[in-house]
Amino acid sequence: MNNRNLIHALYGARNSADPAFLRPGVAALSTGAARDAVDRAAAALTACGVGQGDRVSVRVEKCVEAVLLAHACFKLGAVLHPMNTAYTPREVDALLADARPALLVCDPDETETFTEPRRQGFRVEGLRGDQGSFTDLTRASEPVTAVADLPDHAPAALLYTSGTTGRPKGALITHGNLAANARTLVEVWQLGRDDVLMHALPAYHAHGLLTAINVMLTAGGAVCFLDRFEAGSVLHELPRCSVMMGVPTHYARLLKEPGLAAAAKGALRLAISGSAPLPPDTADRFRRVTGMEIIERYGTTEAAIITAIPPGTAGRRGWVGWPLPGVRVRVAGEDGRFESAATGVLETRGHNVFAGYWNRPEERAFTDDGWFVTGDIAEIDDQGCVRILGRETDVVISGGLNVYPKEVEDALDGLDGVAGSAVFGVPHPDFGEAVAAVVESATPASFDESACIGYLKTELASYKVPKRIIAVESIPRNELGKVAKAALRERYRELFATDGDARNS
Repeated sequence: MNNRNLIHALYGARNSADPAFLRPGVAALSTGAARDAVDRAAAALTACGVGQGDRVSVRVEKCVEAVLLAHACFKLGAVLHPMNTAYTPREVDALLADARPALLVCDPDETETFTEPRRQGFRVEGLRGDQGSFTDLTRASEPVTAVADLPDHAPAALLYTSGTTGRPKGALITHGNLAANARTLVEVWQLGRDDVLMHALPAYHAHGLLTAINVMLTAGGAVCFLDRFEAGSVLHELPRCSVMMGVPTHYARLLKEPGLAAAAKGALRLAISGSAPLPPDTADRFRRVTGMEIIERYGTTEAAIITAIPPGTAGRRGWVGWPLPGVRVRVAGEDGRFESAATGVLETRGHNVFAGYWNRPEERAFTDDGWFVTGDIAEIDDQGCVRILGRETDVVISGGLNVYPKEVEDALDGLDGVAGSAVFGVPHPDFGEAVAAVVESATPASFDESACIGYLKTELASYKVPKRIIAVESIPRNELGKVAKAALRERYRELFATDGDARNS
């Protein structure tokens, strides 16, 4: 196998008999069987006219077949373009028009959806079905054993950003990015052949499809693969898993289950959270129930995993760790750029950083000296550890002063009865922007806003204290647990619209 192709990292050091995927109620899929399925899927892709560098768009419900199809793309040198099944037809059309795939693989009941004029010239195949599906073609194909000879900078995946600040941008993630990221995380998290990963993440997103699966297969371990997150199913399978990778919402939901303590007493030794900030209350309760600290890591679509907390690290709750081996970080502030003891916009460089944006050569993503600008505000302490304070676009400028939402959210999340918070800016007639907050509470009607504001005034400078704090049963989040701040800003943009409101705030 070619050492530079991601496939070598995923399967090159594994024994054929090693279990690769464990699924409830189904026999384990061995490494040998997974390799054979990948080889046959590579042949099926070739039969569909897919060649090296061609995009393969995939829009299917989570299943092992979709993961093996992704690996077949890597083997051939085709570029995987995963799509969320929640996207509307308009969103799908826009992504397909930009990606210009050679093939779209979708769920069988959608194959008729992608017909002219929407089809735009690409071939459409249903992944699974009664007959004539891509899976049938895979089974009937002779395996392709050759692995494409690719340089490290060859694109492996086309991942679109969320588009919260404009139309989505397609980030070209390379074989070198993904292989190096997987190998370094295996080292940092001390993973090995005896490990089993609890996988209940979506498989269209970098966290679930690339980071979690790539890391465990590279380590030589097995993936306990659930089709979706359902707390009862996770608890049933958790005793045989040594590692869990999830988003904060997953851990919060597990904490509502009475069986968590018993399930965590099995093999579980490492709980990792990512994709969104972990609320302190969730971290506290998980430790009390399981005796285990959830550790965090930080990454972006364009730069994979940038920092991580090693297992056993104490005193770093709320921090996202140190740069991975081969990765550097720095922050850019008003006084210059610093790699420690400073706060500003986080920049990174190393094997983790993507090749650029697809079809957008004009997009400025890098500094003049080649560092990728993440757009996240971060603090790097004198030991080189990183803490994320929020998005640069989320900074509230109130009366000319900068307020970083994460600092205020940390103070709110420490209050009894607050399960989570979101701080954001809304228009204000005097200050330009005012700091506002919503807090998640099981009993919103009994929330004492005045008392909460009074407490925050003892903890924070007055300009950082929200002028309004609104209690809700549930803060809007996406499937990965990220707060939908744009939706909150829109929902509450008239909060201080009247003169009376302004005078009384």
